[in-house]
Amino acid sequence: MRKTVRAAPTEHSSGWRVVSARYGLVAATSDAAIAMLVTGITLARSYDLVHSLVFGVVGAAVFVTLVAAFGGYRSRHVGDGPGEFQSLLRASVALVLGLMVLGYVFRVPVPRSLVLVALPLGTALCWMFRHVQRRWLHRWRQEGGAMMTTVVVGDEISAGRVIGDLALAPHHGYRVDGVCVPSLDGVRSVGGVPVLGAVADVVQIVADRQVDVVVVTGSYLSGAALRRLSWALERAGAHLVVAPDLIEVAAPRLTVHPTAGLSLLEVEVGSPRRRLVAKMFIDTTLAALALVVFAPVIAAAAAAVRLTSPGPAFYRQTRVGIDGRPFTMLKLRTMYQDADARRAALLGSSLGDGVLFKMAQDPRVTRVGRVLRRYSLDELPQLLNILRGDMALVGPRPPLLEEVEAYEDQVQRRLHVRPGLTGLWQVSGRSNLGWTESVQLDLRYVDNWSVTMDMLILWKTARAVLTGNGAY
Repeated sequence: MRKTVRAAPTEHSSGWRVVSARYGLVAATSDAAIAMLVTGITLARSYDLVHSLVFGVVGAAVFVTLVAAFGGYRSRHVGDGPGEFQSLLRASVALVLGLMVLGYVFRVPVPRSLVLVALPLGTALCWMFRHVQRRWLHRWRQEGGAMMTTVVVGDEISAGRVIGDLALAPHHGYRVDGVCVPSLDGVRSVGGVPVLGAVADVVQIVADRQVDVVVVTGSYLSGAALRRLSWALERAGAHLVVAPDLIEVAAPRLTVHPTAGLSLLEVEVGSPRRRLVAKMFIDTTLAALALVVFAPVIAAAAAAVRLTSPGPAFYRQTRVGIDGRPFTMLKLRTMYQDADARRAALLGSSLGDGVLFKMAQDPRVTRVGRVLRRYSLDELPQLLNILRGDMALVGPRPPLLEEVEAYEDQVQRRLHVRPGLTGLWQVSGRSNLGWTESVQLDLRYVDNWSVTMDMLILWKTARAVLTGNGAY
């Protein structure tokens, strides 16, 4: 997590500030247009054209105001998928509650179509437009545009770690142009970034170079010195970001509590029961609905498997679930019947590292199986595992028994939650990922999961499945 202290703007206006202002303006305009259009069309059956337009304008104004109230157009949410999604969702929920109050308390005749059709459709369309807008911004940042000029302050080790992490994620918009270290003795660069001066020179460097963000890491600068730096940066017009030494821990697990003049950073050590209940309800409901919708697809795929290769249509395999409990996972069979017996002979051709076994052109996979794997259709029977409580919609990849036996201590935490039909590994490369990358993604999910994160992963899963990227 990076805690941001906002500073007053100065006369200079860097490129990213202009971009963020335009981004917010475009987002607000699109939200208003979508809300007005959806509301007007929905009410057109009940009211004449003039009244429908008036209600559309009022609905758009209220919706945009609520999104703004929940921070949907703030510069810190520019390009931030979870932040934008949460602001839209909270605005929609608030609007539903407001309409309920109008209908049940003040007896205002609120059309049901407004709640059941207009709001869900409008929110979905707004989210889709934001997604397109965010992808455009991320592509621009990948090319080096709309970046925040950043200076990292801290010791060589901590600063090097932060520089490396930010370089791997340019879509967040941080371009590190320099480093300030405690001592200049023989230090010319850190992580490939030039050293601009000592810690005492930070404010002058910010003013001279019109720096947008100062990232403080490590323990050298803290307490009263960090507070004085925030005062100085306020006059310089830069943002102050503190990167604590917490690896792969982010919201919603972190909360700042002002106590006795201190800012206490509380780390949540267990998921609240209400979040667990919400996840279970969503998993069960969506899995049941998906099973009904995809039942014809599963039946057709099962018939294709039976007709094109000898053996059963479904494949049962023992996997390890939550807290190390084994369960039988269901899949549509994509390999020939003797696949398990032939695995040992193919170990030398495996492309996987660690305990993973995978091949881009596995000879054990049938022709129908390749199609099923490409679009993840072979995973659909696992909806039954979700209904039985063995799995969740989103979670770590369900491991094999031999994989768990080879786990190191920290990897055991993958078993802290139910394995998922999809997860961060699914939307981040699928079979293209190595063992280390898969473990990092699974641990990141286990430590930071939330209902909002699950919804975003489900959204990205649909895109990954449709493109077939990384599946073999």
